Amino acid sequence: MEVFRALPPAFFDQPPPMVARALLGARLVRRVGDAVLAGRIVETEAYLSAGDAAAHGARPMTQRTRVLFGPAGRAYVYRLRQYALLDVTTEGPGVPGAVLLRAVEPVLGAEHMLALGGGADVRRVASGPGKLCRAFAVDLTLNGADLTDADGPLFLAAGPPEAFEVRVTPRVGITRAQAAPLRFVVAGSASISRP
Repeated sequence: MEVFRALPPAFFDQPPPMVARALLGARLVRRVGDAVLAGRIVETEAYLSAGDAAAHGARPMTQRTRVLFGPAGRAYVYRLRQYALLDVTTEGPGVPGAVLLRAVEPVLGAEHMLALGGGADVRRVASGPGKLCRAFAVDLTLNGADLTDADGPLFLAAGPPEAFEVRVTPRVGITRAQAAPLRFVVAGSASISRP
C-alpha cells in the first residue's frame, strides 16, 4: 500500500503555474470517518495573483476570498452554482495565487468515492472539479484546511516517481481570460475533465 507523505509548505510558495504543473502525479488524500480516499492528480488550472481577470484574487479581499490571501498550501473551498470546488493557495500571505484541482484518478477508496459521487465508471468519478469534491466529500467545512498537514482530514502528498507527458491548454469553464495557457493535464488520462 502506498504511504502518503504530505508536501511541505515550501512546495506551494511558488507562482501558480509552477505549482499547477508540479501537482500533476501528486496525491489528494482525504479521511472520511474510517475510510482513506486517495487520488492521483491528473488535471489542474493556475489562477494568477495579478492581472488575471478570471482569478478570485483579482478583486479586493472579501470574507469568501480571505483564505486566498493567507498562507500558501491551504484549501480554498467555495461554491459555484450547486458545486463545491477546491483550490490550493500559492505564493504566501498577501499574494492571492491559486491552483484549481480539476481531476484525479482514484488510487485508494474507489468504492467509497463511487458511493459519494455517483456513477458507475471509477475512472470518471472525479473527472471535473465539482465531481472531484463530491467523490472526496470536500465541502465548505474544509475551507482553510492546511493541505501540508498529513494528520489533517485533507492533504496533498507526493506521488511515486513516474514519467508522463504534460499537456498545457487554455483553461475551461470560465468566461474571462479564457485563452491563457494555464490548464495542465496528464496526457492520456481517462480521468481528465475534458479532452
